[in-house]
Amino acid sequence: MPKFSIVIPVYNVEKYIKRTLDSVFNQTYKDFEVIVVNDGCTDKSIDYAKEYKVKIVGDKHVGVSEARNIGETEATGEYLLFLDSDDYWDNELLEKINMSLKNKPDLVRFQVRTVTDKNEITNYQEDTFEGLNGIDAFQKIVNFHFIESIWCYAIKREYYDHEKFKFKKGKIHEDFGLTPLIVIKASKVNSISYIGYNYYRRTGSIMNNPDYEWTKRKVKDFYEHYKYLQKEIEKVKGNTKIFKSYIANSMLKKICELNKEDYKEYKKRLKKDKVEKDLLTDTLPRKIKKIVVSISPKIYYK
Repeated sequence: MPKFSIVIPVYNVEKYIKRTLDSVFNQTYKDFEVIVVNDGCTDKSIDYAKEYKVKIVGDKHVGVSEARNIGETEATGEYLLFLDSDDYWDNELLEKINMSLKNKPDLVRFQVRTVTDKNEITNYQEDTFEGLNGIDAFQKIVNFHFIESIWCYAIKREYYDHEKFKFKKGKIHEDFGLTPLIVIKASKVNSISYIGYNYYRRTGSIMNNPDYEWTKRKVKDFYEHYKYLQKEIEKVKGNTKIFKSYIANSMLKKICELNKEDYKEYKKRLKKDKVEKDLLTDTLPRKIKKIVVSISPKIYYK
């Protein structure tokens, strides 16, 4: 059994896939397998992937959520990592993660830098910790950048499978609908300081689509994820106030992307759902925030 299984969904990224796969196969730690999920590519991405020692599965376009699910079912490693096919790793990432596995955590958080088309680079150095339970870990990670991005975590596969985690098929913002639960349900979480993930923000990527119909779909799917998380967190024992505040805050902020009429419709829906009641009020600024948000989320978030 390899130490790591790396799942890479691939859809028409012929310009980037070699850089992504090179970053994996140039790792200083070599005990891993790579599962490339062909999400219905119509370019040369899969031809390029075949030049590497990878397992290629799938051939239909099912979207990133289901592609990740397909890849995970093929995994045999002790720990599971997801890598987006236009992003790339620093070459010591797996070695640094492996050094953090002595206490056998369910989850290891590693750190991220963003790289733009113009080669603008931003490093995000976050807090480190070791052996925290999921609730305590979430209370720290909630202050990180990229809280719900699945690609900045290594997950024990036994834990992942035991909890029957799955990405919601056909949904956008799939990370928001799953990763917070993966964090808070974990028995033991580590956070390491190594900035090893390069998140490439390219023009034309799925999350940078300027079309307004796409924006409406993103908000719709986000709302479905929110309702799911709201239901699932009730099954978790312990103090989940910060989790509830986080998902409520995220939902209220998300509707601010909508135009006037759609925004008003969602504002009424969230008011009926009493979403703002879960916002924290343990400090004066948070009390003021809750008052302002209950009147108008756009006033606060914009």
